Amino acid sequence: MNIDEIASYAVELKTRRGFNCAQAVLLALKDETGLSQDELVKIGAGFCAGMGTMEATCGALIGANIALGLKSNNNGTLRYSRMLVEEFKNASHALTCKDLKARGNDGRPICPCEDCVRNAVLSYFKVSEPFQA
Repeated sequence: MNIDEIASYAVELKTRRGFNCAQAVLLALKDETGLSQDELVKIGAGFCAGMGTMEATCGALIGANIALGLKSNNNGTLRYSRMLVEEFKNASHALTCKDLKARGNDGRPICPCEDCVRNAVLSYFKVSEPFQA
């Protein structure tokens, strides 16, 4: 799969298969992590609705950051994590679930979950390039 297909697959996992945003991103990035589907589902379980339903950091961003940490193997992880957050914020216009789900002038969320999931995957690939084989 190419990057756009992986991002679309993450959206499908979120919208049609019942996974939360963090799990959808982690599962779409499974080949990047070296972990099993079961392990990734468990790792991402508590990061829905803004970190355990607290409307805090977006679960999709958390999932991408977990995958980045696994891929970077503690080699500049914090620097790349900061880059990931900046990429995601530029694409999604916010970082917290509360802000992302805030209603714009048109009455729609600033960034729906599906877009957050897509943006997290695309941001991951922009930032993780140094770690790609």
